[in-house]
Amino acid sequence: MPARYHLWTIGCQMNTADSQRLAAALEELGYTPTGQPAQADVIVLNTCVVRQSAEDKVYGRLSSLRPLKERCPGLVIGVMGCLVGPRQVDHLRERFPWVDVWMPPSQPEPLLRMLRERGYAAEGTKSDRRLLPLSARGRVVTACIPVVLGCSTGCTYCVIPYRRGAERSRPVEEIIAEAEALVAQGVREITLLGQIVDRYGLDLPEKTTLAALLRSLHRIADLWRIRFLTSHPRWFTEELLNAVAELPKVCEHIELPVQAGDDEVLARMRRGYTVAEYCHLVALIRERIAGVSIATDIIVGFPGETEEQFRRTYELLAGLRLDKVHIARYSPRPQTLAARRYPDDVPEEEKERRRKALEELQTSIAEELNARLLGQTVEVLVEGRDERKGRWWGRTRTDRLVFFESTEDWLGRLAQVRITWSGPWSLIGEAVTSTPPGSPYPPLDRPL
Repeated sequence: MPARYHLWTIGCQMNTADSQRLAAALEELGYTPTGQPAQADVIVLNTCVVRQSAEDKVYGRLSSLRPLKERCPGLVIGVMGCLVGPRQVDHLRERFPWVDVWMPPSQPEPLLRMLRERGYAAEGTKSDRRLLPLSARGRVVTACIPVVLGCSTGCTYCVIPYRRGAERSRPVEEIIAEAEALVAQGVREITLLGQIVDRYGLDLPEKTTLAALLRSLHRIADLWRIRFLTSHPRWFTEELLNAVAELPKVCEHIELPVQAGDDEVLARMRRGYTVAEYCHLVALIRERIAGVSIATDIIVGFPGETEEQFRRTYELLAGLRLDKVHIARYSPRPQTLAARRYPDDVPEEEKERRRKALEELQTSIAEELNARLLGQTVEVLVEGRDERKGRWWGRTRTDRLVFFESTEDWLGRLAQVRITWSGPWSLIGEAVTSTPPGSPYPPLDRPL
């Protein structure tokens, strides 16, 4: 029986991308995936500590693995991701002695090296070609590519700089090669990732920009869609705005976190912009990019946030009517400036009340925005099939989730879907037609 691996991932798209590359490396070493930890020879947890709730889930999962290790001493257990900061490893080793290897974010090499040294992997195999896992090739339509690792901006609430390190842009050639390899294996949409993706290339010896990278990726023939996240209002440039507006493959969807609707709170967060500046940028994006959708992030209950300041956040969202809002309750994280400087003085029940108020507001906004699509035909890149309900699903260019029924095989195709039902979080329609095989975007008749 071939050796098997079990990979558990929690957190952001960066973690998902890291897990995908680790899975590819393990399968190149001869391992096959299993969804059952008890059946695995290698178990890896890819962790997140951005919120306390995520960290608690990690600790719970780690504790559940101890009996497995005691029954099977040869089982290899690895932990990767933001839990494994440079100052945390010694403490973690003492607390969880049944873990064999600790890996910093985006660095699977310690595990791969251990497997080779212990003879658990074939000699001479290539360990990290940054491709899709063998088990996923031909079935995965969308993929993420990290382009900026770490962060140096230093928002006071954010633990990322302490766990993922300083901002580092990957070389252009490396990103292009990875994108071409993914496309060759059937991927049709790529999302570029960075904690502040707009800052891509500013730290490279030969400085470049995210806009220039988008133009280079646009030349890949069978790549149909390109997305990027997460943007920062301070670094979203006119050059980037023009690239999104001009390049047909770049989707009209912008992730632009505001975090709060009050200038004093934003200053304590060290976000580097005012509410007025954020609103001006939103207006500029909407003016320049036809049909654009904009998503944002909000933190409620940041230290010192008064009811009046929260109301300003509520009124901001009510006025801007953005397409998506990701809402989180403030959670103090070790080492961050906010945790060291400001008392966590907003009660948890009040944080939850504020979160629910914004959630109810955004539900009504999203429901109204989606209802406008009733009767319209939208382009959907089909990513999979819900076998339980017998429906295909995919996303529009503006990142709206769409379901439709069909007995045909639609995986990886661009469907034209007429919307017949709308809700706040998804749409249902009927397939009208599909785009012919090949790229739906002919080469531009002008230089990029």
